[in-house]
Amino acid sequence: MMHNPQAEPEARIRNAMRQLLAGPVPDGLKCDVKSLCTLAGVPRATLYRTYPHLKAEFDRQRTAAQEAGQQPDPRLEQIERLKAEVATLRERLSRKNTELDALKQFQTTALSRLAAQDDEITVLRRELQATQETNVRLLPNR
Repeated sequence: MMHNPQAEPEARIRNAMRQLLAGPVPDGLKCDVKSLCTLAGVPRATLYRTYPHLKAEFDRQRTAAQEAGQQPDPRLEQIERLKAEVATLRERLSRKNTELDALKQFQTTALSRLAAQDDEITVLRRELQATQETNVRLLPNR
């Protein structure tokens, strides 16, 4: 029986592709070309030079899985979820900052009005006191 030296690395690469794409991805690895080579025990240069069709197939299958909403690497799924959460939180923060600015402006206006009213009350009290002092008549003693 004839032994084909190309068959073994190709089979390892295909097995590694299945493992990465089916998930879960082994600890310390990602669903990427570097991890594919590590898992298959094949140098990256060999994958690019000798097996470019397998790299292209891996890229196609990975992209198709991602577009279909499947994520073999749970960490990447978590990253996407966290990115969406960060975007939502940034939007909420922006709304809260807008509300806070409006409340600060309201506070400034309210304090200004209160100060003006206090000044007006002080002026009116002085005027009242002045009129009371000038309108006071002494009654003759009996």
